[in-house]
Parts: sequence; C-alpha cells; structure tokens
Amino acid sequence: MGKKKASVNRLQVSRFKLDSLLDITLSINANLPTEELLSKYDSILRNNLGIGKIIIFKHSVGWECIFNAGFPAEFETGIDVESQLLKFTETEIRNENLGIEGAEILIPVYNNNLPLAFILIGDIEEDREGMSPVISHLNFIQTISRIIIVAIENIRLFRESLRQEALKKELELAAKMQQKLIPDNKSMPLNDNFRVTGFYFPHYEVGGDYYDCLRLSPARTGFCIADVSGKGIAAALLMSNFQAGLRALFTHDIELEMLVHKLNDLIWTNAEGDKFITFFLARYDHTTGNLEYLNAGHNPPVLFNNETQQVLHLHSQCVGIGMIDEIPPVSHAVLNIAENSKIVCYTDGLSDLKGDDGKEILTSEIVKHIANREPVEGNIREMLLKLGIPDNNPDLFDDVSIIAADFIR
Repeated sequence: MGKKKASVNRLQVSRFKLDSLLDITLSINANLPTEELLSKYDSILRNNLGIGKIIIFKHSVGWECIFNAGFPAEFETGIDVESQLLKFTETEIRNENLGIEGAEILIPVYNNNLPLAFILIGDIEEDREGMSPVISHLNFIQTISRIIIVAIENIRLFRESLRQEALKKELELAAKMQQKLIPDNKSMPLNDNFRVTGFYFPHYEVGGDYYDCLRLSPARTGFCIADVSGKGIAAALLMSNFQAGLRALFTHDIELEMLVHKLNDLIWTNAEGDKFITFFLARYDHTTGNLEYLNAGHNPPVLFNNETQQVLHLHSQCVGIGMIDEIPPVSHAVLNIAENSKIVCYTDGLSDLKGDDGKEILTSEIVKHIANREPVEGNIREMLLKLGIPDNNPDLFDDVSIIAADFIR
C-alpha cells in the first residue's frame, strides 16, 4: 500500500512539473509581460513547493532587483551583486560563503557564459522526514528558473530592438530634415560673376556641419561654413538653431562683427558653454569684387588666384561662437578678389584626414586640386574621388562639408 501511494505521489509530482513547464512555455509563446511571468513563477515556487522567500537580481544595463517576495526590502539595494554573488557559477545550497542572512539557496543563471541573473531562495519548508521538497526538486527549480530568466531577457531584448528601430526611423527623418537645411547645389548662385558649389557628408545620420549661401541683395551674396563641436543629435540640434539665427540676422548691410556677436549671444544662451561652433562668414560684392570676411575659430579657407598662382589662407580672427559669453572686440577683413580666383571652405573632417605619409593633409589636397583654370566644382569632385570620400576612406571619422566658389568677374 505504501509503495502504491508513493508511486501515485511521484506521478502527481511529475504531472505538476510537466503542467508547470507547459503553462510557462505557453505563457512565453503568448508574449505575456514580465510581471505575469514572474507571478506564475512565484506561484509555482511559493504555493506549490513551500518556498517562503525569493529574490531575483538580473543584469540589463546594470544589476537590479526585478522580483522580491519575502526578503527584507533593504536587500533589493543592499546586496552588491558584483562583490557578493558574481563569484558563484554553480548552484549553492546552504553555503556559509553566501554570507546573506536568510538565503539558503543561490541559483546563478548564465547565458552564453555571461551572468544573466542570480536567484536567492530562503525560508524553505522542511518535510516531516527532514528532506526539503525544494532540495528534492532542485533540478526542476533550476530548469524553470532558467526558462523564466531567459524569457524575460528575450522580452527586454525585443523591446530594445523595437526602441532601436524607432530611434533609427527618427534619425532617418531627422537626417532628411537636416539635409533640407543645407542648400542644394541647384539652388546655389550660378551666374557670369560668381559660381558656388557644396558637398555635405554627415558621419552619422545627423551631424554638426553646416554651410549656406544667401542672396542678400542684387549685388551682394553671403556664404558661410560652420562646425559644431561634437557629433550626433546634440550637434545637429544646435546647428539647426544656429542656421535659423543666421538666416534671420544676415543682411546685405549688417556689420559682420555685429552679426558674430549676436550669434554668439544666441549659442551661449542655448548651449551655456557646453558646445561651441567654429564659423567662417563672408559677404561678396559682385560689382566691386570686394570680399568681406570674418573667421571665428574655423579652419582657414583657401583662396587661390589663378593669375598669380598665389595661395592665401584666411585665418581666424576670434574665438569660436559660444566658447565664451562675450567675444572680445574683433574686426573683419576685406579683400579685393582678382579675376579667376577660387575659394574653398571646409570642415576639419577633411583637413584631419591622413595622407600617405601618415600626417594630416590639412589644405594640401585642396591646393593641389584647385591650382588650374578648371571650375572649382570639378576640382572638388576629383579631390573627393581621390580621397575616397565618402565611401572608400577607412580613416573618415568625422563629418565632411565643403562650400567652394569661382570668382569670375
């Protein structure tokens, strides 16, 4: 009679285990949320196996307590997983080395040899014969614990993939919007006196480079290039703010010094010194051939006189926009541009590239490619092809922008 009863009990236990595993599997396949999976896990262990305490620490960005039933609340933040639990790779039963009051069993859960979770069990109900049902069914507890933890991790990874996909779409939309802030070459001035072309390549989906060309009056055209410190979304947001300010303030008669001070106030207010913008600003008079310019900490544009073969670098006259709350007094410069001259303005994504000698190319490639009578648009195209921009240069780690012009007169 005793053997028959024991056989029935074993059968009931086996059915309980199979039913529990089936229920958990169906719940996972039904995409139940983490909270419901943990509730089922809690019911199986505490209601059916007589476990009084369960606490689970799981790793995602860092270690955090995702479930606690029965352990003191201070355990959730008081246990240092890195120093107290990470050394255990196998299930521990009543190990004094655990050093955690009330914890009798530790179940580590690893995935691809990386620690995923640690489960502490305590307040185990002993049967009359002195054998805990928890101990006798430890393999089952380990199995169902691993299934639950891996399922929760898969839920997290799935949600993270959805978040990343949503972020990717947002970045794609932001890139399209930012691209609209950069003038298309078809909209650039193209006449008998002045021809402008540009090239824009953000290293990430969005970037902090910016150039523009504005018809300020029938006789005057303004153009500029700028580079926000840093990369990515923060740089792109500040760049769009800068673009709006520039277009609102840049007129045919505003003093360039005044314009730079106003833009500095704008960027300092919005960035509070966390980011700054290097900026080259110019205004060209088609009738006189005079070029007014002001360089605020930007890479010096290259001006090439095709008649004299002279190369002139238009160096910085003041600090970058937004570096300090008030820019010291500064004066713009004026040049009379000779016929058949060219100017190339660029960001440091170009000048910081390494040449064959391992040194930064600076402006050497620009000078080499514009020292001829061909239009600057073709010069730039050939230079980019030679440098493998944007697709074939492994050293390209920054945004690259160029705005260039032919002064024909």
